[in-house]
Amino acid sequence: MFILKLIFKNAFRHRMRALMTVSGITLAVLAFGLLQTVVHAWYAGVAAASATRLVTRNSISLVFSLPVSYREKIRAVPGVTHVAGGTWFGGVYVDEKNFFPNFAVQFDSYLPLFPEFVFDQDELTTLLKDRGGCAVGRKLAARFGWKVGDRIPLRGTIFPGEWNFVLRAVYRGANKNVDESQLLFHWDYLNETMRKTMPRRADNVGFFMVGITNPELASEVSDAIDTTFANSLAETLTETEKAFNLGFVTMSDAIISAIQIVSYLVVAIIMAVAANTMAMTARERLCEYAVFKALGFGSGFLGLMILGESLVISLSGGLLGAWLTFPAAQAFGAAMSDFMPIFNVAPETIWIQLALSLAVGLAAAAFPAARSGRIGIAEGLRRIA
Repeated sequence: MFILKLIFKNAFRHRMRALMTVSGITLAVLAFGLLQTVVHAWYAGVAAASATRLVTRNSISLVFSLPVSYREKIRAVPGVTHVAGGTWFGGVYVDEKNFFPNFAVQFDSYLPLFPEFVFDQDELTTLLKDRGGCAVGRKLAARFGWKVGDRIPLRGTIFPGEWNFVLRAVYRGANKNVDESQLLFHWDYLNETMRKTMPRRADNVGFFMVGITNPELASEVSDAIDTTFANSLAETLTETEKAFNLGFVTMSDAIISAIQIVSYLVVAIIMAVAANTMAMTARERLCEYAVFKALGFGSGFLGLMILGESLVISLSGGLLGAWLTFPAAQAFGAAMSDFMPIFNVAPETIWIQLALSLAVGLAAAAFPAARSGRIGIAEGLRRIA
């Protein structure tokens, strides 16, 4: 009990210095947490991908489409349960800054592939009956203040013209990793319009979402699908949803790596600052350590006291930084919702923050503790004015 009281009193003896050190560690831990959350948000689509979903696209590029007639041929491949065509629409709501994903999909088989999209049953029934109806995620609806029954105009970019949809359903995610910022509408509505205005672009989809019975069949089914359309005018490339999403993430892999490096550099810098602070404290109190030795306290006691002081300061900053990560991430996620619809602090991020705070405390105490153990009584007492 005596040593704990001594540790806390000594840790905050120089209150301004202790406060500045705790603040520095807090900011470093907070910055680390936010940067790591950005990395996790970047990979959110990969983490949320289902092991029983495949994506079939044109082997050349996503820019090129596939005939919708491929759907039944894919459905006939052993191991396939559902096939749904979809097309990236690329519509703009009012202004280009209002970016959000919008897709034309074949609802009849698309929604069974995504059980994580939770709908009100009455709204879903209305949506399926209305060709001009659309569904949006809860976050997207909240962002623009949309309610069921509202008319949503989109200006086409890939598919020119003014497109009007009626909001028939708002879905929510079954868990926090589900993207609630999408707009989905009937592919038939798009296709019917294309037949009238641009017949050459009709009866095509941008990709097929493919459901399989068992994740272990992914490679086998993928090969079977691609073999079916080998040497055709539109050859296919089929891969798991995770691999498909990862393909987009790897385009910015250098940026992600830089963010991760910077996050650890921040901690390394604050570790050096904390170590310097503890070294200054130790130098100022060498005479006190000599007095302790003269009273019979050994080097182990002094080392434990210095270590305790360092851990109190570093863990105070670490705990405060970890706690502040949640509101900071919520505010940052709201500001960046256009680009990172899923922005959640992962539990492992908090554990890493606390572990790094502990490491800072141990590293900062190492040299002062060793020095206090070597200081002689006579040498230390000479420093008394």
